[in-house]
Amino acid sequence: MEEKQSATHNVILLKENNLFIPKIEQKSNLRKQIDDLIFGSIAGMVGKFVEYPFDTIKVRLQTQPVNKPFYSGPWDCFKSTMKQEGIRGLFTGMSSPLVGSMIENAALFVGYRQIQRLIREYSLNAEELDKLNNIPEEDLPPLKMSQLVLAGAASGAIASFILTPVELIKCKLQVQIGINASASTHQFTGPFHVIQHVVRTHGISGFYRGFLATLLRESGGGAFWFGTYEFACAQFIKRRQAVTDEAFLKKDLSPSELMVSGALGGMAYNLSLFPVDVIKSQMQTDEQLLASSGQRSFTQTAKELYSTGGYKAFYRGCGITVARSAPTSAIIFLTYELLNRQFGS
Repeated sequence: MEEKQSATHNVILLKENNLFIPKIEQKSNLRKQIDDLIFGSIAGMVGKFVEYPFDTIKVRLQTQPVNKPFYSGPWDCFKSTMKQEGIRGLFTGMSSPLVGSMIENAALFVGYRQIQRLIREYSLNAEELDKLNNIPEEDLPPLKMSQLVLAGAASGAIASFILTPVELIKCKLQVQIGINASASTHQFTGPFHVIQHVVRTHGISGFYRGFLATLLRESGGGAFWFGTYEFACAQFIKRRQAVTDEAFLKKDLSPSELMVSGALGGMAYNLSLFPVDVIKSQMQTDEQLLASSGQRSFTQTAKELYSTGGYKAFYRGCGITVARSAPTSAIIFLTYELLNRQFGS
């Protein structure tokens, strides 16, 4: 591989397939991926601690029988959980989703940035790319909103491969107390017990129970999550520019503006595809919810939910989910952006 010094920039160029590629850009992109892995993991961990108690209540509301519910609503579920299990009950099964959230958010942010990079590479010609190679990423011209939404959807689809097994373990642990009065025979002591049971009874494929629902939720949700966040940030930038008449970028937004944008993104994500999330939770807890060992398909689950509870059955736990998503996503985006500003390359 041939190297040469750029005539116009202090950059080493590598010759590969008769094309000279900036070596500094290759190193920079690898560093950015590592940064996104670290920052996304930290943001996911912080957000999960805030989110998890709400998520436990949401799953228990989603998976209770429609005709004979255990709880009258979120507040009743919260009081019953505290009475029976104490504060620890709100964090039942957290170890698996905590790790999963770190991996998920790392995958989301790495995927989101890399897909944006691919979009730029395929939408610009060689001359335009050459001009952008030596510009810091935070100073690059923003992509179109449709391109950002596409990047968000693709990153969500990637994350669904990681998230499905994690959520299956989480849901099976979260619903146990609520179903004690039912005929369920499966009781798990922790994540590893669930893993052993799934491998023994269903094999590795058992961890991808509900994958279609998770894929649909994460792809659409990723589009809404990143799309709404970017749109809100863009509106704050326009507002600042109108007042100051100066160039303004996302890195100049205040923490409160980032948090508001993140909160809106989280709410849009959960509102957009909440019925799919209900179906996913039902499918992943069939063994606990059904007296038999049968497993329902995506369509069967949707039909049964509708026949027993109508449209309302698809929105059980929606209020608390949207409420919890605002502070959670606000903290995730704020943590990621501030870490990126402070330590990013």
